[in-house]
Amino acid sequence: QVQLVESGGGLVQAGGSLKLACVASGRNFVIGTMGWYRQAPGKQRELVANITRAHNINYADSVKGRFTISRDNAKNTVYLQMNSLKPEDTAVYYCNAGCTVFIPTPRYLEVWGQGTLVTVST
Repeated sequence: QVQLVESGGGLVQAGGSLKLACVASGRNFVIGTMGWYRQAPGKQRELVANITRAHNINYADSVKGRFTISRDNAKNTVYLQMNSLKPEDTAVYYCNAGCTVFIPTPRYLEVWGQGTLVTVST
């Protein structure tokens, strides 16, 4: 079993910054790509950014130049530095990881965190 725990959400004024973190924990697993998704009220969940183990990165066009994703493989942790926040960034942000688990049998799983709320005020 693998668990993802997000932190760092909160309320910030437009133009401000927040840094999210997500830590993966468990036993008998390895982490591949990790990413951040968000879901705003009344909208579908969308990819914000993801990053491979080799640190190849993909960003949504809406956050390019403002958000930075990074990871620490030794700590199984992914971060999202969010700068120049806009009201339209308001959403629940979810951490995602592609995990290979070995118990009870080797297989690939998509694991999600519980989400952390980011609210950007006008």
